[in-house]
Amino acid sequence: MKKIIHRSLRLNLIRILSQSVFVGVIATASLVSSVWILNSKAYAQNPSTVTANEVTSYAKTMLTMEPLRQQAFDEIKQMIGSKDVPQIVCNDKNSFNNLPNKAKDIAVNYCQRYQEVVTDNGMTINRFNQITVEVQNNEDLKRQIYNTLLRLQKK
Repeated sequence: MKKIIHRSLRLNLIRILSQSVFVGVIATASLVSSVWILNSKAYAQNPSTVTANEVTSYAKTMLTMEPLRQQAFDEIKQMIGSKDVPQIVCNDKNSFNNLPNKAKDIAVNYCQRYQEVVTDNGMTINRFNQITVEVQNNEDLKRQIYNTLLRLQKK
């Protein structure tokens, strides 16, 4: 009986952790969409089919970057103290203006790393942005990415 309860608790914990990672990833995707998208109107008007390989690449990118995003955010928050961390938009250098120099360096390094991870996972920034916009409005795609995230985390 104890083994059944222990296994059930472990499975519930895994499910809860997976869901929290997914929520974090979707939140990150929302932030990324505001960060790198240069012309969201064009992307929103021309939704395209997302392939299984793209879903996997997208999920791998999000899994890689989420801990790095949290780390960068925590480091910047520590530097600026009790103030709220301003929105940082990678393609808008003005969004870095309110950050102390060391925090700017962290934000720039984070943005550069994100671009590297996207391309290392076989995607272009434009295609990544298109999928980010589409995932916000497409429940089926959101579910596909969620399932892929779960599968990748189990490996």
